[in-house]
Amino acid sequence: MLLWINGPFGGGKTQTAHEIRRRLPGSVVCDPEQPGFGLHRMLPRELRGDFQDLKAWRQGVVEVLDLTLTRREGVVIAPMTVTDPGHFAETVGRLRELGHDVRHFTLLAERETVLRRLRERGLGHLAGGGLRRESWAVERLDHCLERLAGPEFAEHLWTDHSTVPKTADRIAVLAGLTLRPNREGRLRTRLRQAAVGVRHIRLG
Repeated sequence: MLLWINGPFGGGKTQTAHEIRRRLPGSVVCDPEQPGFGLHRMLPRELRGDFQDLKAWRQGVVEVLDLTLTRREGVVIAPMTVTDPGHFAETVGRLRELGHDVRHFTLLAERETVLRRLRERGLGHLAGGGLRRESWAVERLDHCLERLAGPEFAEHLWTDHSTVPKTADRIAVLAGLTLRPNREGRLRTRLRQAAVGVRHIRLG
């Protein structure tokens, strides 16, 4: 089974994916952003746009996830924002065409909730810690929220009043999976989530 966790940038996809992996034995996180970053860095700066527009990214993600799902036991978790219906069809849709059990979830939240989460994870640290207007994540936020609210991107999960462990629990129930109980204390959870965030900082 593949759990594709969609949502706006700063919506909690990566934290939720790693929470599920932590509590679901045999599961693995396969992050589609990683090949995108690699392709992005290959290009001269003046040619760098959205790596999802590169056919190589869409085909590569399908090939790697298909290989992992075919050759490995256990649930595969892919946290990735995809808002273009065509790109969605060429990735999530194509994996379904190949016969894989793909469960797609979109994490949504009100605009102010996402902005607060972006501040907390440290985006736009210039000028006293405020969000930079030119931050790509902030610039894309309204577009993401509008697109992802569409019916083609269901199942929708609103997370404004939900913690990461509770969101993981909801996904597990909807996918028919059983997670280990979450017995982690609040401090340990915050430290672990901070470590996940640091590991996924994109530099350049």
